[in-house]
Amino acid sequence: MSSTRDEEIVQEFPNFIRVYRDGRVERLAGTDTVPPSTNPETGVQSKDVVIDPETSLSARLYIPKTPNPHRKLPLLVYFYGGAFCVETAFSPSYHNYLNSLTSKANVVVVSVDYRRAPEHPLPIPYNDSWAAVKWVASHSTANGWYG
Repeated sequence: MSSTRDEEIVQEFPNFIRVYRDGRVERLAGTDTVPPSTNPETGVQSKDVVIDPETSLSARLYIPKTPNPHRKLPLLVYFYGGAFCVETAFSPSYHNYLNSLTSKANVVVVSVDYRRAPEHPLPIPYNDSWAAVKWVASHSTANGWYG
């Protein structure tokens, strides 16, 4: 059973995050997520990939429906907003936005799900972002990009 002292809030960002003395983090907003899918309206397919199993760094790939699967497409590496502490790459707002962007721009998108503060303080989200860029580069060939 936790003590009253453990329930003491030591840091709060109103309407977003509470940090308790025992180290527990309570997120008050931006916790909803959606699974990868094929969007019936756009034909965009999304899938999740693990970039670094040691840190659980992952990303969601968005692949447009294209009449020519052998045509090279531009690649966009996307870092979602949220000040490194709110929402994830799998949040409904980013998922829906990237489905639309992928379809309209006809690009492949890699949406990076970096680890969030305060559990993972800066510079960890920056390091995750850099690791994701290096992962994307490592999957590039003369014939294009593969994920």
